[in-house]
Amino acid sequence: MLTEDALNLLRKSPPFSSLDDTTLTGMAQDIQMVFHPKGHTILRQDGPAAEHLSIIIKGEVKIFLRTHEGEEVFVDCRTSGDSFGLLSMMCGDIARDTIVAVHDTSCYLIKKENLLPILRTNAEFSELFFRSLLKRLLDLTYKEIRDRTLLYGGGDKLLFTNILGDLAARKVIAASEDISIKEAADIMTGNKISSLVLLDADGLPSGMLTDKDFRTKVVSTGRDINGRVGDIMSIALIKSEARDYCFEALMKMIRYNIHHLLVVGKGELKGIITSHDLMMLQGTSPLSVAREIESRDTIDGLAPVSKKINRIITMLIKEGAKASNITRIITEMNDRLLKRILEITESRLGRPPLSYCWIVYGSEGRKEQTFRTDQDNALIYEDPDGRGKDAGEYFSEFAGRMQDALARCGFPPCRAGYMASNPLWRQPLGVWKKYFSNWINTPTPEAILQSLVFFDFRPVHGNLLLAERLRAFLGHELRDKGLFLAHMAAVAAKNRPPLDFLGKIVCERKGAFKGTFDIKINGLGPLIDSVRLSALEAKVYHTSTLERIMELKDRYGAPQENSGDLEQAFEFLMSLRIRRQYQQLQEGKEPDNRIDPRDLGALERALLKEAFKLILSVQEATSKKYGALPVL
Repeated sequence: MLTEDALNLLRKSPPFSSLDDTTLTGMAQDIQMVFHPKGHTILRQDGPAAEHLSIIIKGEVKIFLRTHEGEEVFVDCRTSGDSFGLLSMMCGDIARDTIVAVHDTSCYLIKKENLLPILRTNAEFSELFFRSLLKRLLDLTYKEIRDRTLLYGGGDKLLFTNILGDLAARKVIAASEDISIKEAADIMTGNKISSLVLLDADGLPSGMLTDKDFRTKVVSTGRDINGRVGDIMSIALIKSEARDYCFEALMKMIRYNIHHLLVVGKGELKGIITSHDLMMLQGTSPLSVAREIESRDTIDGLAPVSKKINRIITMLIKEGAKASNITRIITEMNDRLLKRILEITESRLGRPPLSYCWIVYGSEGRKEQTFRTDQDNALIYEDPDGRGKDAGEYFSEFAGRMQDALARCGFPPCRAGYMASNPLWRQPLGVWKKYFSNWINTPTPEAILQSLVFFDFRPVHGNLLLAERLRAFLGHELRDKGLFLAHMAAVAAKNRPPLDFLGKIVCERKGAFKGTFDIKINGLGPLIDSVRLSALEAKVYHTSTLERIMELKDRYGAPQENSGDLEQAFEFLMSLRIRRQYQQLQEGKEPDNRIDPRDLGALERALLKEAFKLILSVQEATSKKYGALPVL
């Protein structure tokens, strides 16, 4: 009777529900049921390790750690259907945490000798078990970082913890778009507001009037103040949901260069938020740095402002922001800086003879920059039609000036010459199409290398249609190109995560980097390569690895079944990389990508191994899919 009741619970509880009845019955042999009264300590930190896996039938347990100072650090709560004791049981020496019954709790106990053989021999069950454990530990790691920041951080933390609905002004002052400019000014003055929402005949928001509109469209032009206010309003209304975090509003303000944002909830206008509101939450404001960038008219003026971007990264790291949020902010800020440098350079050199598009690739193209990286850029211009000489001379001078300007703003030149200043990567659209076609149809080792570099391109400035036409050509050219994809798969599979067959992390054995591994090349690289391959095959046009993974959830390809785990693994690896570089900068060192596993805690090392195992499994699936093509 006890065994049958236990089996019924296990059949409904992942990952045990993945096992067949024969295996479940074998696991449940000699199963016991135990009762823990409220307040009972089941496992004690530094005490004997667990000899059983406990499956909670009813009740709740709390897991926590106790510091050397006696402080209790909460880890997790587990309830009906959850299990506990696995890590303690597998480590086998001592319990790493304390587990206490919050309420009267009953559990089934599965013996160690009945569980471990199934974990060792049933790959699917083992993967599901450790995958769920990895996700839970990652979620708890990020939660602990955020909670610690809430206790000890400054006002900046509110960007990631406050939602817009709590911060936005509840009473929105609005008026008809048909009133006069003077009437609108009187309303704003009387209510001491810097913006006014204007409504159409149906009472729906149709535009916004700001102090800037008065300065640029009325005062500076001498416009009649008795005219209709709707004629000078800003029509583009950028909105955010009330449930969004303030961080999302900040991103939109930087991206669209606006200072007022409407907040809506369930289709209704809930309030308005200004850049001033967000600045009140922050010590160092990305918005203020963005405005500084826009206000500079010289490269010498931009150089000191560019250094402030690293300060923002530092602020976000201290705040405990997720790696993906940090890289999004860096991308927005660096894109704005790059656009301003391009505008200044173009204004000094004069109007280009042909329209062009400035593109970036590599980590910048994937929106995955950390602290300042080198230049990875190229230039596409429209096909000359007889104006090739003038265009060639202009863009040669333009690209040379850009290389110098970017270097002065802290972006060193690419050592491999992947820059627009290199004539190879400064070409008309037709030449770029030939490049792509040749690489795809003749997949030599050099062609595959160029593809890995340039196929992550992203337009930043100029005639963006040129880049979109090249992107469309790439998608069309890749159709039925199985041989090219197979060669890419072979290269992607060659770069293996640094994990040996015993599950140990492999490091350099000698030289300056002894005892470390490169987390960019050997950790993130294999993951990025595998996801890129699936994205190209599925015609996913995103360049960001995380965006590609999310898009591929509904597509075919190796990452599909592991998409959630790949997101977590990417976040974790990128977080390690950013924290390592931050620590080096704090020590006055040049940031690199070397990780010493001895500097990591036990939990981080365990998560790192699980991330590497996941990447290896994706690589193996990719190799099986594309066959045993020799590595180039």
